[in-house]
Amino acid sequence: MIHFVLLIVCAVAIYLSCEWFVNAVEWLGERLNIGRTAVGTILAAFGTALPESVVTLVAVTTGATEEAKNIGVGAAMGGPLALSTVAYGVTGAMLLLRRRKQDRVALATTGMTYGARDDDEALGSERDMRRLAKDQSWFLPIFVVKVALGLVAFAFKPVLGVFFFAAYAVYFWREIRSSRAEEDDEEELEPLKLQPKKGVPDTWAVAVQTLATLVVIFFAAHYFVKQLDAIGPMLGLSATVTALLLSPIATELPEVMNAVIWVRQGKTKLALANISGAMMIQATVPSGIGLLFTKWHFDGALLWSGLVTVAAIVYLLLTMRAHKLTPARLTVAAGFYVVFGLGLVPILD
Repeated sequence: MIHFVLLIVCAVAIYLSCEWFVNAVEWLGERLNIGRTAVGTILAAFGTALPESVVTLVAVTTGATEEAKNIGVGAAMGGPLALSTVAYGVTGAMLLLRRRKQDRVALATTGMTYGARDDDEALGSERDMRRLAKDQSWFLPIFVVKVALGLVAFAFKPVLGVFFFAAYAVYFWREIRSSRAEEDDEEELEPLKLQPKKGVPDTWAVAVQTLATLVVIFFAAHYFVKQLDAIGPMLGLSATVTALLLSPIATELPEVMNAVIWVRQGKTKLALANISGAMMIQATVPSGIGLLFTKWHFDGALLWSGLVTVAAIVYLLLTMRAHKLTPARLTVAAGFYVVFGLGLVPILD
């Protein structure tokens, strides 16, 4: 029973700390003169992807056995899978709920609804869709190379880890440059929670709130995963199933919480940018670490996770390029995670 209570406590702690984190990171972006999109793809994504990167680093550098090091490889593969399916799916579901709520309010105040029209509208302009599609276009080839390297063995494979770090560096530079050049809609930022009475908070307060919330997110996510590891066997799930099916969702919970908060605030662009930016980090940094310190060899379960991730991204990319990404179609992405779970059954038997 204590594990279930701690699981709930950790989830609440992650949500509340994410509430403070997104508030701080928006002000941090304003202080650094970073465009609104890059706040999601770079600043927020880097902060929330930190736990998974640390998990991979610790596992592959301190693991006493090859099996222990493979935990890091699993984390490097599970992150992109959960983000491209569950995180996008939850965001789509939250957008649907928000539009239903708007419908009820409109019906009560004007006697009219606009939900049917809105449900058929894409999430943003054609320019926004091209921007999202560009992120997925960056992610897909890098991820395919990442999976392909797990199927082959050659002497200099570890050296290729450096190229994954380089790929993220190029992506980082591109995001910062393009975000400063784009014309974002000016949005009034909410007061910093640490200084609610100040219209413009002190820089030190922004930094303190950002770092403090990151620390809480890190430890809360760490203990959330630990509780899942304990609860899995209690529910009759094997350690392997828990690690492959539940742990990735747990480690990506901060990104999901950020998206939920930003959708609730009506900042859909930031919510989607946070997920796509986190995916780029997960496709490069943990992969580079894994290649440098492990054999980076995939078994059937890891290969299956890679194939499902690729399928989900192809689906999203085609929908974005056709300018047909609606909340309902975004929600469908979560179905790929169900497919992954069902496919694990014959693989693990």
